[in-house]
Amino acid sequence: MRYRLFPILHVMGMLLIFFGLTYLLPIATSLIYADGTVLDFVDALVFCLASGAALWLPTRRYRRELQPRDGFLLVTLAWVLMAAIATAPLLLVIPGLSFTDALFETMSGLTTTGATVLTGLEQLPPAINLWRHELNWLGGMGIIVLAVAILPLLGVGGMQLYKAETPGPMKDAKLTPRIASTAKALWLVYFGITAACIVSLRLAGMNWFDAVCHAFAALSLGGFSTYDASVGHFDSPLIEAVLIFFMLVAGINFATHFVAWRGRSLRAYWFDAEAKSFIALIVSSTLVCTIYLSVLEVYPEWWTTLRHVAFNLVSIATDCGFASVDYGQWPIFVPLWMLFLSCIAVSSGSTGGGIKMIRTLILGQQALREMQKLIHPAVVNPIRIGDNPIPQNIAGAVLGFIFLYALTVGELTFFLVASGLDFVSAFTAIIACINNAGPGLNVVGPAQNYQALSDFQTWICALAMLAGRLEIFSLFVLFTPYFWRR
Repeated sequence: MRYRLFPILHVMGMLLIFFGLTYLLPIATSLIYADGTVLDFVDALVFCLASGAALWLPTRRYRRELQPRDGFLLVTLAWVLMAAIATAPLLLVIPGLSFTDALFETMSGLTTTGATVLTGLEQLPPAINLWRHELNWLGGMGIIVLAVAILPLLGVGGMQLYKAETPGPMKDAKLTPRIASTAKALWLVYFGITAACIVSLRLAGMNWFDAVCHAFAALSLGGFSTYDASVGHFDSPLIEAVLIFFMLVAGINFATHFVAWRGRSLRAYWFDAEAKSFIALIVSSTLVCTIYLSVLEVYPEWWTTLRHVAFNLVSIATDCGFASVDYGQWPIFVPLWMLFLSCIAVSSGSTGGGIKMIRTLILGQQALREMQKLIHPAVVNPIRIGDNPIPQNIAGAVLGFIFLYALTVGELTFFLVASGLDFVSAFTAIIACINNAGPGLNVVGPAQNYQALSDFQTWICALAMLAGRLEIFSLFVLFTPYFWRR
């Protein structure tokens, strides 16, 4: 067993050492704002580096090329251990914060869920707020994919990690001949769009600190904010419009952005069936929900209704989690529809969560094909997404994923209900967490947060975040007997 685990622990140690470098940004922020947390972050940095060295040094002689199954175990360990170690600054700085709540916060950050148990966000030291948003940003594209770009330099293959971390068809479609170059290319695009978002938010009226934090959260679809009222604090249609644009950008496959950038053409978006379906679904849903709330006269003016529906629907549908108003007070159809969209809307290869649009399209095509066979049993009608035929084994895998997704939502919801949470709060909390969308309804609604949950309920939601971020299969395959067989 040690020959199986020690090579994984060796790489895990390297990843933790690499993760330690991420503490430099909040340390610099603490020095700039003189918020008194610099020593706390230095202590956390030392702890992270020491933890990595403690795993790396004793296992050096077990270094080898990773096997495919190793990737799944390493990715799960990475998310759990990095989230656990990332709690150190929160525990050192925030009085009375329990490890359970700190882990929930960091897991929410790294999985880009955006759910929080903290209040008084505007009173937190700037370095702590930046740390939360940096976790969002790192988790957005996946810190594992970032690490893959340097793993070949350390003599460790990266394809297994890339396949274990990256959802959807991206894992089988290299954008460049080498996997390290692919990871670098994706991060280059990710970094460039983030920089554009920062500048745009600054021009829209945010200060530089808020612009950086909210750009990190928008591009990662993480949804953390520096204010309890989230984006509603700014009460700015221009800021909301900028964030809508960049949330939609983040909801599209970053491979498509890369192809468009490399070809200096927007044609890549036109030929991306996922992107077109995603945008069409968002636009049509926004119009329908705006008309619905206008008929019910929730807001006195059409443009006010459109503004609030557009921002909050895009935020939840893309699994970002920003809020500008308490949409939990709207007629229940609209917030439930928004949460439904969070399950299916975003593209694979985006920073969003949920089932993803590609699986939705495949499942819809499969259903239509089965109905056609009822009328014409001998017909041969392969599934196509755009001009691309989809192999039958992919359709089968999608069905398996949907079943496991629904089963996980159901079981975790029952756990929360059994622990005393009302059904609407329990169901929407699990939907929001497994889709990495952030707010649910009722107790965990946009005007509240997850602070009211018990420790047991908090751990269940943290598990849902992890399962959703790792696309369920990557986590639960570890609990199957055949994974551990030689």
